[in-house]
Amino acid sequence: MKKAVSSFLAASALLAAPGAFSHYATAFAQAPAATGSGQITMDPAEYADYDNAVNKQTTPQTQAPAIEAYLAKYPKSAVKADVLQRLLIDYSQFDPSKAITTADQILQLNPNDIQALTVETVFRAQQAAAVTDPAAKQAGMDQAASFAQKGLDATKPASMSQADFDKAKAVATPTFYSTIGSDDLAKKDYPGAIAAFKSELAAVPVAQTTTPGTQLQDTYYLAQAYYLSTPPDYIDCTYYATRAASYAPAQFAAQFQPLATYCYKKYHGKADGYDAVVTAAKANLNPPAGFSTTPAPTDADSVTQTIASTPDLSTLAISDKEYILTYGTPDQADKVFATVKGKEDKLVDATVVSATPDTLTVAYSDDAVQSKTADFTFKMKKPLTKLPDVGSKITLTGIWDSYSQKPLNIIMTDGEIYKPAPAKKPVPRRR
Repeated sequence: MKKAVSSFLAASALLAAPGAFSHYATAFAQAPAATGSGQITMDPAEYADYDNAVNKQTTPQTQAPAIEAYLAKYPKSAVKADVLQRLLIDYSQFDPSKAITTADQILQLNPNDIQALTVETVFRAQQAAAVTDPAAKQAGMDQAASFAQKGLDATKPASMSQADFDKAKAVATPTFYSTIGSDDLAKKDYPGAIAAFKSELAAVPVAQTTTPGTQLQDTYYLAQAYYLSTPPDYIDCTYYATRAASYAPAQFAAQFQPLATYCYKKYHGKADGYDAVVTAAKANLNPPAGFSTTPAPTDADSVTQTIASTPDLSTLAISDKEYILTYGTPDQADKVFATVKGKEDKLVDATVVSATPDTLTVAYSDDAVQSKTADFTFKMKKPLTKLPDVGSKITLTGIWDSYSQKPLNIIMTDGEIYKPAPAKKPVPRRR
């Protein structure tokens, strides 16, 4: 089970979706840029144009073209670097494409400029997010991550004080790590994603990780990286998904919580003791010293115990039968399947994975639903005239026919979409 849970990813992306571009301009204003030093003598005519562009415009939308005009007229201006910084902040508030172009110009003058590297990182990542072609999207994310790494590796420009450089880098560092982590997660480099997201969370005040925004989103992505690792790290997945769900707004917490619960049950076997995880995760950014929970019995042990403690295997719930078919030995699986073969059964709230008029594949177990992988195939009794939507939940009836164990695929024949009989209208009483 190594597929990302796209519904969770979509929810967490909404939770930390970038706001107005001015958010980044505010961050830049907090982090001084490298500037020239000393007095500059300027021709009166040039100074008039400079003053008009830099000091007399009242909005980014009017200042940007005025600065562009100034730079076009004075391409070798002694204050070109400073003016480009002002232009970068302007475009960051309303035109990301031109912000990137301006950042490119600044980086030609100073490859270590933190503000320009931040703009390249943020807006290239946003552009990649809007791309639908998977290969192009990944290429865009890789490019954004490469600028983020350059930002992390940047050294102090000679024209900038150490204090100002440290402040600028502190503002940008969480963004750099977040971008690298997201890129690694998309590439299935889970160790890289874990390292990046943990570095990001360590780079901000702890209180910032408990409010809706990028760090809370990335706490959840960190849980996903642990969950998708080989082998899965269910205990760390549980911890960080629980922390994200504990602090997320209700609508997102409802979508984050299933991963936390799922990983906990995969590790511990059942839900008892989970309250202690919630308490620890809310109080600590990372698992505190001594944090642990009891692991569940192995799947093989659980199968053996279930069979030994169930005199009539036909009475097992469908989920228990499927568990044995998945994790039991071939003999144990055959023994259970023999109790249902040829019998009719009903699957309630199965998730549609694919649909044709003659065949429906559905995900029924928690594992199958999490990974969006079909574990049941229904051969329909009659061709469907209206196909259910992929991802929708339906109730099906069918007859157990056959199965393959690795990967599990249970074949049901005479499949039908179950529709409850309409309620009978009450018979009017005679007066």
